[in-house]
Amino acid sequence: MRPGGRVLHLDTLARLRRAQRTPLPVLRLPVPEGMTTPLGCDAVAMPAHYGPSIMSRLPRLGCVYADAAHWWWLVPADSDHALEWPAPARYTAGAVVPDVPELPELIHRPDGTLPYTPPIPLYLTLCRVTGTTPAWSRPVSA
Repeated sequence: MRPGGRVLHLDTLARLRRAQRTPLPVLRLPVPEGMTTPLGCDAVAMPAHYGPSIMSRLPRLGCVYADAAHWWWLVPADSDHALEWPAPARYTAGAVVPDVPELPELIHRPDGTLPYTPPIPLYLTLCRVTGTTPAWSRPVSA
């Protein structure tokens, strides 16, 4: 019992602890002015140390964003359909950038009006740099 006669229960302490956390706002990668997203927009992130290697291997780049921890590529919505993006890639629907205090910086903007990096070449490049076999090339077990 505390001085003053009030008893603090474990659930009260847990609730107080949760209340102390301030969740970061949900941020989305912005599509640059003058660009359109007729196919919707998702994003794929990789740790920053992979970024230059990935960019140099892709034949075509869409919008690429970077911060100290990750590089992000805009892809058409649902580019995760039937694909297992290789770890440590992070796929986010709606181009949401989780757990960051501010938006990453746009480091590449393509010519034209579409912000997308083609997802299949990006997927294959991520598989190559991470040493992952693409899902469709793996042996099927009975």
